[in-house]
Amino acid sequence: MTATGADGVPVRLRTRLLGLAGRALVLEVRMYDSILRLLLRRPAIAAGATGFRYDAPTRLLVVVFIVVSAVELVVVDVLVHRWPLVRFPFLVLGIWGLVWMVGLLCSLLVRPHTVGPGGLVVRDGMDLDVTLPWEAVDMVRTRRRSYADKPPRVLADQGSRVLVVAVSQETDVEVVLARPRTVRLPGRRTVEVDAVRLWADDPAALVAAATSAQRAVASGQPSES
Repeated sequence: MTATGADGVPVRLRTRLLGLAGRALVLEVRMYDSILRLLLRRPAIAAGATGFRYDAPTRLLVVVFIVVSAVELVVVDVLVHRWPLVRFPFLVLGIWGLVWMVGLLCSLLVRPHTVGPGGLVVRDGMDLDVTLPWEAVDMVRTRRRSYADKPPRVLADQGSRVLVVAVSQETDVEVVLARPRTVRLPGRRTVEVDAVRLWADDPAALVAAATSAQRAVASGQPSES
């Protein structure tokens, strides 16, 4: 029997709706934060860390969407400008959509993966932010994989649960964890994983920096990343 709250709404549905609302709020805040960070030239990179971008395969597509959204906004406004009750809602929605696309592009620029003394931070635009401290990491290596379809965020592979942060259905870096680790996914969902696969525009540089940072932390010396 499905549990329900005092108002008759199933608890599971309420939890799901709250999770979606929370995720939408986080995305909205990160959208404006990303735009502000780009304007101020303050990327989300911790002191002593180095950023590694992952937007090369999708950058042009996002720019095209921004241009199309801007053109569409103008065209629709011209078509409906005689009817204010129609025009203003479309105008507000169109401007919001355009700003959202600009925020997405900005997030790709100012929210890169990072490598630093505190560990490896894996990101996916505005949607994902997972920190892997070095004591939880066994190995970071280049390993390119392609997926026939858009992979699930977490997939099972030979008895291991893998967090997949793919770009254009590809990953080129694999992080093997020293032990299963619980990570928080968008929507407040948590899952235990044994490895993380991600895409980096320069995978060799990211792996080299990660290896150097991990060794430096283990030896107590400053990292060169």
